[in-house]
Amino acid sequence: MTEEQVYDVAIIGGGVCGTALLYCLSNYTNLQAIALIEKEPDVALINSQKTSNSQTLHFGDIETNYSLAKAEGVNRAASLVKQYLLRQDPQQTIYSKYHKMVLAVGAEQSEKLRDRHHRFQQLFPDLRMIERAEIAEVEPKVLEGRPSDQEVTALFTSEGYTIDFHKLSQSFLSHSIQDPTKAVDVLLSMTVTRIEPSTGGGYRIISRGTNGDRKTITAKAVAVAAGAHSLLFAKSMGYGLDYALLTVAGSFYLAPELLKGKVYTVQLKKLPFAAIHGDPEVHDVSQTRFGPTAKVLPMLERHRYKTILEYFQTAGLSLAALLSFFKILSDWEVLSYILLNFIYDIPWLGKRLFIHKVRQIVPSIRLDQLTYAKGYGGVRPQIVNLKTQQLEMGEAKITGDRILFNITPSPGASTCLKNAEDDTIRLMEFLGGDYQFDRARFLQDLGLEAESSKASAGLSA
Repeated sequence: MTEEQVYDVAIIGGGVCGTALLYCLSNYTNLQAIALIEKEPDVALINSQKTSNSQTLHFGDIETNYSLAKAEGVNRAASLVKQYLLRQDPQQTIYSKYHKMVLAVGAEQSEKLRDRHHRFQQLFPDLRMIERAEIAEVEPKVLEGRPSDQEVTALFTSEGYTIDFHKLSQSFLSHSIQDPTKAVDVLLSMTVTRIEPSTGGGYRIISRGTNGDRKTITAKAVAVAAGAHSLLFAKSMGYGLDYALLTVAGSFYLAPELLKGKVYTVQLKKLPFAAIHGDPEVHDVSQTRFGPTAKVLPMLERHRYKTILEYFQTAGLSLAALLSFFKILSDWEVLSYILLNFIYDIPWLGKRLFIHKVRQIVPSIRLDQLTYAKGYGGVRPQIVNLKTQQLEMGEAKITGDRILFNITPSPGASTCLKNAEDDTIRLMEFLGGDYQFDRARFLQDLGLEAESSKASAGLSA
């Protein structure tokens, strides 16, 4: 490889979204040269690491803050990942399948759940309402110690997938480098320090290795999939200046085997953070994980304090940013939620408060059964629009001149292949000419034959 190898596309960031895009580009386009640049020694060691996220494939069926329209989109996106797993991982080394439910406690929540089931049952035919007796059969600990006169219902489905997104990323990578006719270069332990326009068109990407060596490549188009760092790169190039970040860190608690599947609680619609839930670890049913908590930290990466400075470079300390944060936090429901979640991470005190949340799911859990999961948890960058002074729900994507920046997928890694599909379409538009995306084959391989037929006919899917 020459010092300035020229690539059709360079992907910055080797998490589950970056590797999913690499998989899509290498298998379903006629690109001949693709680079993936990742600062860690392996892919998916930050937010896609299995201890850094909720290990959940979200379909929108039991996420009670989703509208029907949102659930339709998420279901379609998650189905791509599900089909990939069923076809590429028959031994279930990447995922485990459990049942899942969202639990309603009391008459008001139960009524809301019944209404939701009525509106969502056509989209999710496997989703059904279950009452106290059946809940006791599938999740006995949910009712053990609960008052007998308390109304308890649940939306239940057997289609629950718990995923090791690190292993999924490795699978995407291994299936991206099998074509000997293509140059697919994976540059690990290389930190991108600068992206700048190239005189010949496209971009020069300068990176630095762990031993201090520098490397420069050129790409005709670039996709930045570096989580919260994506906005930092965007701002360094003059994009995304009207955005800041509220980085939300999630933590978890561990307990012995208490649940047989995923049990969610009803989520507050105003908050863009995941509701507390419990589920077995992806490949270890002897451990139950409860969480996530959600506390705001001025860091771009969890447990990495050197990213504090980068956070302030990204968020900015402008008057617009400060006013936006003040307006968001002036909502008492949001502020009290954030303050309480800070306390959950405090030794001794945090566990004694958090156990009340866990007892909404498992009433009989004892304090000595609950342990703070040290080293667990990642960061979800939540976009703040400085013009509207509001949190922007859903995914955040910035498109520039032959470059795109993915800041946060929604609802996370579950949409990685849908993001890859969308980004591939956009990258082909950037490149133009004879570059093509065989979207019909992509959809057919991932079980969406109906959409594949439309794509083959040149219709919008």
